[in-house]
Amino acid sequence: MKPHEIKPDTKLCTIIGHNAQTGYMRRYFNKIMKRNGLNATAIALNITDEHFAYTMQNVAHSKVDKMMIEKEFQAKAVEYCDSLNDTAQREGRIDFIEVSEGKVQGYCLDDDAKALFETPEFLDDQILYVAKLMLIANRWFDAPIDIDTIPLLIGE
Repeated sequence: MKPHEIKPDTKLCTIIGHNAQTGYMRRYFNKIMKRNGLNATAIALNITDEHFAYTMQNVAHSKVDKMMIEKEFQAKAVEYCDSLNDTAQREGRIDFIEVSEGKVQGYCLDDDAKALFETPEFLDDQILYVAKLMLIANRWFDAPIDIDTIPLLIGE
């Protein structure tokens, strides 16, 4: 979705990372939204290492309630979460956070993404990455989970 296409009823979420505006996370997530005709988009915030702590310390009291975390900050973000799902606890990193009532919950979707496939051990990282984004899109915006479209999303 381009900036001029964002309307008052467009649903929003956030992505943070060094190159969040041009990264794969935003690209694939917005492709999932577009492919499914959903009026939602990810607003990307490019931040540096020096601004990461400040951003995470204040996220619980901001207007942000859904935020994806780019790879470079996934392990660092764990310490700013009030709770973690089991996979995040085991892996020591998170894919996204949700903020509810001033509490930050961190989630890692490795297990959930692998569970979408009969033989996940044969998949490459890119397919699992897009599967995670599909799971997030489903969780936040009710986008359908259709793993058969993953190669199409990657190829577009």
